[in-house]
Amino acid sequence: MVLALRITTNVYPKEQRRDAWRFALKRLSLTLDEVDEATLYGELIHFRSSTNIDFTRVTGTPQSWSIDFREQPQTYWLAIILDGSATMRDAQQEIRLGDGEMICGRGDSPVHLSFAGDNRSLIVQVPHSELSMRLKTPIGGAPRKIATDTGTARVFAGMLRSLADTISDITTDQARPIELAFPEFLVTSLLDNAPAKALGGAAGMRAALLERIFQTIEIRLSDPDLNYQQVAAEHGISPRYLQKLFESINDSFGHYVKVRRLERCRLDLRSPLHVQKSISDILFEWGFNDSASFSRAFREQYGISPREYRKAQPQEQEAVELLRRGRPARGERSAAKQDSSGEEKLVDAAEEPDPRREPDKDADGEEEGASAPALDAAQFLPDGQPVRHHHLPASPETVHWGYLSKDLKPALHVRSGDFITIETLTHHANDDPERMVHGDPGAESVYHWDEHGKAVDRRGAGPMDASAFGRGPGEGFGVHICTGPIAIEGAMPGDLVEVRILDLKPRPSGNPRFAGKCFGSNAATYWGFHYQDLLTEPKKREVITIYEVEATGARTPTAHAVYQYRWTEQVDPSGIAHSRYDYPGVPVDPTTIERNYDVLRNVEIPIRPHFGVIAVAPAYGGLVDSVPPASFGGNLDNWRTGPGARVFLPVQVAGALLSLGDPHASQGDSELCGTAIECSMTGLIQVVHHKASGLIEQLKDVDYPLIETETEWVVMGFSHPDYLKELGEDAQSEVYKQSSIDSAMRDAFRKARRFLMTAKQLSEDEAISLLSVGVDFGVSQVVNGNFGVHAVIRKALFTS
Repeated sequence: MVLALRITTNVYPKEQRRDAWRFALKRLSLTLDEVDEATLYGELIHFRSSTNIDFTRVTGTPQSWSIDFREQPQTYWLAIILDGSATMRDAQQEIRLGDGEMICGRGDSPVHLSFAGDNRSLIVQVPHSELSMRLKTPIGGAPRKIATDTGTARVFAGMLRSLADTISDITTDQARPIELAFPEFLVTSLLDNAPAKALGGAAGMRAALLERIFQTIEIRLSDPDLNYQQVAAEHGISPRYLQKLFESINDSFGHYVKVRRLERCRLDLRSPLHVQKSISDILFEWGFNDSASFSRAFREQYGISPREYRKAQPQEQEAVELLRRGRPARGERSAAKQDSSGEEKLVDAAEEPDPRREPDKDADGEEEGASAPALDAAQFLPDGQPVRHHHLPASPETVHWGYLSKDLKPALHVRSGDFITIETLTHHANDDPERMVHGDPGAESVYHWDEHGKAVDRRGAGPMDASAFGRGPGEGFGVHICTGPIAIEGAMPGDLVEVRILDLKPRPSGNPRFAGKCFGSNAATYWGFHYQDLLTEPKKREVITIYEVEATGARTPTAHAVYQYRWTEQVDPSGIAHSRYDYPGVPVDPTTIERNYDVLRNVEIPIRPHFGVIAVAPAYGGLVDSVPPASFGGNLDNWRTGPGARVFLPVQVAGALLSLGDPHASQGDSELCGTAIECSMTGLIQVVHHKASGLIEQLKDVDYPLIETETEWVVMGFSHPDYLKELGEDAQSEVYKQSSIDSAMRDAFRKARRFLMTAKQLSEDEAISLLSVGVDFGVSQVVNGNFGVHAVIRKALFTS
């Protein structure tokens, strides 16, 4: 279960609270009707469970709002009054709801709730699919009150109240029993002690009997000898009548039992609580007695084999858990030890599985490997070594700020196939240190800067003397905070490194005032493409917009603007004044800026998290500016490098020395104003080493960054594909002066043509025609010194 959204009106100025509260409710299909602005207080906490059940706790002063899920009609909703009382009205009825009472309706049945005093309530939205297997007769059109003074409903209300009280702290594992029990309790509460009229007469009574039969089946699903004669006897009806009950819902006893058993097996296959069990163990526990027939039935029901489902699903689930805890699962971890010089370095301390253990066989007869989170990597390397998982936190010992270098000491050593949970920080966090630095030990340690100095050398850019490079103070070696480098065992020049991005989550604020929230910054600055083309005064202005970024788990994770301000002169802790945004990490003094909260109202940006910087070390002496990308990767700034993507980078130095950073919550092609929504992120990646001698045909000619997604190949082109070699001694200054879209387009065309001719064996004429009629070229970015253009080649173009 993932916390997706938390909002309180206390973080907004009084004059903005009503609009902010209305906007927050609207995002969850709750429409604010009336409220006293003078006394308004509201808090909203929302999350979505792994079975897509939405839970929203709303706390507030007297007000009224409507529940309206008509845009999502294939749902049911339930509301329970936790504190206070309410009046519920719809087009046909008015119902008084007291403390602890519940009401339930369909998604297409909106209601209006009025609270006369302070109040607290829990709203639950349930997908139709979660109830359709159990609720064979749909809930009636009019919302219904559920009495909670006795019976099942009383237990149900107590469970919901406990959930609401712990909504901020409950873990995914703790919530799973609630997810499983919720549909059962809801169905039983709706039918329990309901009069025949409410159930729809005789037909409704038969439906109630059938629901009780379903409960009996649910309790005895694990019994392989369960049969319809036994169930009929338990309910005092004939076997023939029981069969007719199932016929009335176009089903049969045997089919219903099989589907329910399959669903229980599916839930266990994806649960980390059962990760050590073989597939055979799970299917036998739920009443199946033949693995081959189980496998066929599972594929028919879900379109995937049990083995394939287990390989894919636990990876997603585990990624969420790893990121939530910030530590590897199942005891795998990294430890910090002192070397002889007193400097901390990361030493892998993963608890590795015993390679002598006999592997289980799954229901398809293939070996299982449940001890590591894998996509399609082998659980053991060819030399018998197990694949490991590492954790690389962000700290002054594990980041380098503003540059890449082949001379950097690795922060971590890994083998091909290893998994890494990697923390990355945005270099824009000090645009609002209260939200993005304070209370976060990792961010505070990296950003530490006082009159005595900085925690991280080469903070961003190099010398403040503008004459050193001729472009301005604080420039020269880049701006990005990069985590790493990571040395990959056996990687040599000419090889390829594949970085599989499995998951990426925004880093929550460490400030208790903003608990559960994530934030990012967009800076429209002097290096942006727009800067010389402003319309309104003052024209030479730099503007910062702070965004709140939802964590993955919401319906469609989005970001929305919180406030905006113009850059004003800031004096850094070393006493140097910055009249413009010329040096990364300068803490912004909130007393020197004027915040405008009335920006981008009713605008939501779907987030597409990605790493802006994915780089191996360039084969170049000295420090290399982190801003211009090139053949080694670097500051690609292409939003397609998000979860599910694979990024291939040509190795230039021994060990590859992989670094990641510049995390973005969202970015459009071009990164027009100079930045994206710059947001600290924690990712789960897998690193795969491809030796030059063993490259598949598709990768043999790849000497540039190549992105692969499930549906596309994305070929990256630049104004100067290898600017460090092309532009001579002053390459790091000259690249900013000589970049153009024309040259980037030319490079993208040449690489895409070469890719099609090599990977797909097309002739040059075939490749050129296909590039024109079926391939999309787009501008990756125009703000990184070395402009980028990408070619998007859709895999669906090829029939084989």
